[in-house]
Amino acid sequence: MPVDFLTTEQVESYGRFTGEPDELQLARYFHLDEADKEFIGKSRGDHNRLGIALQIGCVRFLGTFLTDMNHIPSGVRHFTARQLGIRDITVLAEYGQRENTRREHAALIRQHYQYREFAWPWTFRLTRLLYTRSWISNERPGLLFDLATGWLMQHRIILPGATTLTRLISEVREKATLRLWNKLALIPSAEQRSQLEMLLGPTDCSRLSLLESLKKGPVTISGPAFNEAIERWKTLNDFGLHAENLSTLPAVRLKNLARYAGMTSVFNIARMSPQKRMAVLVAFVLAWETLALDDALDVLDAMLAVIIRDARKIGQKKRLRSLKDLDKSALALASACSYLLKEETPDESIRAEVFSYIPRQKLAEIITLVREIARPSDDNFHDEMVEQYGRVRRFLPHLLNTVKFSSAPAGVTTLNACDYLSREFSSRRQFFDDAPTEIISQSWKRLVINKEKHITRRGYTLCFLSKLQDSLRRRDVYVTGSNRWGDPRARLLQGADWQANRIKVYRSLGHPTDPQEAIKSLGHQLDSRYRQVAARLGENEAVELDVSGPKPRLTISPLASLDEPDSLKRLSKMISDLLPPVDLTELLLEINAHTGFADEFFHASEASARVDDLPVSISAVLMAEACNIGLEPLIRSNVPALTRHRLNWTKANYLRAETITSANARLVDFQATLPLAQIWGGGEVASADGMRFVTPVRTINAGPNRKYFGNNRGITWYNFVSDQYSGFHGIVIPGTLRDSIFVLEGLLEQETGLNPTEIMTDTAGASDLVFGLFWLLGYQFSPRLADAGASVFWRMDHDADYGVLNDIARGQSDPRKIVLQWDEMIRTAGSLKLGKVQASVLVRSLLKSERPSGLTQAIIEVGRINKTLYLLNYIDD
Repeated sequence: MPVDFLTTEQVESYGRFTGEPDELQLARYFHLDEADKEFIGKSRGDHNRLGIALQIGCVRFLGTFLTDMNHIPSGVRHFTARQLGIRDITVLAEYGQRENTRREHAALIRQHYQYREFAWPWTFRLTRLLYTRSWISNERPGLLFDLATGWLMQHRIILPGATTLTRLISEVREKATLRLWNKLALIPSAEQRSQLEMLLGPTDCSRLSLLESLKKGPVTISGPAFNEAIERWKTLNDFGLHAENLSTLPAVRLKNLARYAGMTSVFNIARMSPQKRMAVLVAFVLAWETLALDDALDVLDAMLAVIIRDARKIGQKKRLRSLKDLDKSALALASACSYLLKEETPDESIRAEVFSYIPRQKLAEIITLVREIARPSDDNFHDEMVEQYGRVRRFLPHLLNTVKFSSAPAGVTTLNACDYLSREFSSRRQFFDDAPTEIISQSWKRLVINKEKHITRRGYTLCFLSKLQDSLRRRDVYVTGSNRWGDPRARLLQGADWQANRIKVYRSLGHPTDPQEAIKSLGHQLDSRYRQVAARLGENEAVELDVSGPKPRLTISPLASLDEPDSLKRLSKMISDLLPPVDLTELLLEINAHTGFADEFFHASEASARVDDLPVSISAVLMAEACNIGLEPLIRSNVPALTRHRLNWTKANYLRAETITSANARLVDFQATLPLAQIWGGGEVASADGMRFVTPVRTINAGPNRKYFGNNRGITWYNFVSDQYSGFHGIVIPGTLRDSIFVLEGLLEQETGLNPTEIMTDTAGASDLVFGLFWLLGYQFSPRLADAGASVFWRMDHDADYGVLNDIARGQSDPRKIVLQWDEMIRTAGSLKLGKVQASVLVRSLLKSERPSGLTQAIIEVGRINKTLYLLNYIDD
């Protein structure tokens, strides 16, 4: 394993000064107390006293002694000399003229301050630490080098040579890697190993190997695509490898090994040692089995959405075609009904007069026609969905016979219907009279149950699929073994794990363990804020109480736009003129010289591969991808870092989501240190908004939205920007799903050094549930509400008198729900904080529009209170 993994910065800073220490570093490492001065005073002559004092400071600050005192910065020498009352620091030139003097002083310092050489047992302890870190994580060797250096200095171990540490780290990482390969290679039986080796061979109907074929996921949304996706999952599942066998293995290392298997070629895998090859294949099958199941369920969800959308289109077209007949019938009925309003016509003569205008038979036909054509206001086009049965029949057998669903209590009825169809769908029965009927809602009843009271096959099947999609999205029904469609509740802190971390979670979130104490605090905040705002409302010219409508509401005047003064325009032009025209390629290399972001890109395999001028190659690949121009315009055959082979190799092995995220974090953290960025803000406030993009390629990860994408499909790039104008996180959202599902995820998953505690979004990112989750996690949610004045203001004290605000404070919160679910709420928030469950998955499962759980209701109650506090602060600002 390579040992030359250190960056130039690490080599230059190891055991050396890289510049003048700042005031805090001088005070911490080079300050001499009375005991130090007493020890130093035992040396004779100013040159020896200054020399040994500097060596004390160096071993504290650098972890080692210096042989050449000229390498010590001038500021350090003067700072130390002043403490000793030495005015002439040139005497330092006399220090160390005898080699024995430096050695004797180093020995005295080691003995007096208890510094130790890098030997047993410290070598064993550091090796054990590095091995543990290498086993449970995939930290780069450069990070392990920094960890080892810090550990040695903390334990007062004199730093060994850099090559000694790099060699130790490489040996430890190699042992951890070999152990992982060995454990993975022992999982499959002899028969399974033979089957895994066949992954590297070609399939019967393609030149591609089976491994390459399994890497390719679905790109279209259709019944055949779903069947192919299911077959792909079955192929991987049939290897018989189970995730339970991996419980003792580090998940991060497995994930990285599987990712490497997905990126490297079959040729490279075939050339590996038998042990490594088997480990890579096992990791690939286990990871891609989950991924393939997720892909198949993604296709199912998208396909059901397409069926519903197509049914709506068909229904709307039918509606347009029938409007003429509906209008004609409506006019005839209006004329007939007008006779009922004639006062001069006796009641006993009304029927005769109506039938003289419209014959009885004709009127009956008109009524029948209206009932057939007219649709209720809540019509969901279920009739047209039933007409899609032919499409459903192509993929439903694969779904019922292959995918094993499980359910939470709220999804039991859906699961019962699924089990029933699994048994009966292969039959040719046209009626399912013994089917579970709990899933049949009122809107479906007339389509599922015919006039003879039989449950029709077509109607019941489509009713089930509609219910299944709804249950899957809420995770009332889930699939064990799936990552994106599994049970989020199972990932929360549970049992002994929760009890062990319960108090720590409460403290870290800043909430009391007693729910009554939390309710009392919220009630006091809300009550005092209501009274403060009510007292000042008469002085607030921007807010008025409007009682002219059916319900009182606030009218909030919009902010007036500010014109740019001429001085600002002149300043802007002056600054623009100062900026030189720079080529984008030069800009990338210059920014890397300042920040070193290219060091965050590391090889996909576990080898620490580095080549000359790698930042140049990485910058070229980044530019090719970001500008969507491909590698061709950047290839230079006479520049080793820009040859076709080098750029393709760099793109394949270094450009990944995790490395891009790390590089972006490096850029964000560097910007946070700039004085100008610190004037803009401290990084505590952020804004989130989405940008829509049409996807020109076929992918199941895009969604339809005619408003933004026309007849195409697209994605939303949900971007998070700090008040220092740095983009610290981004999420790709299929289509245009609700922003509120993802807004919390950006704060919890971002990996920069910023700590935003307040986030602003547009109205699409707001909901009472999100307000509640933000408060539980200690964040401030500040959405730009489209019509804040019409929002419902909630109160906790029913009898409190808030003066002019009484009319709008008409929502009554129920604190009892919060008290009953308090511990569950904190457990959920703690699980989010610790990364046990993904925020977007949890929010989806909590958003149960029909029957919200007690936990959801409690979080919504907290959200309503905090939303009201936010609105009160907003109108009072």
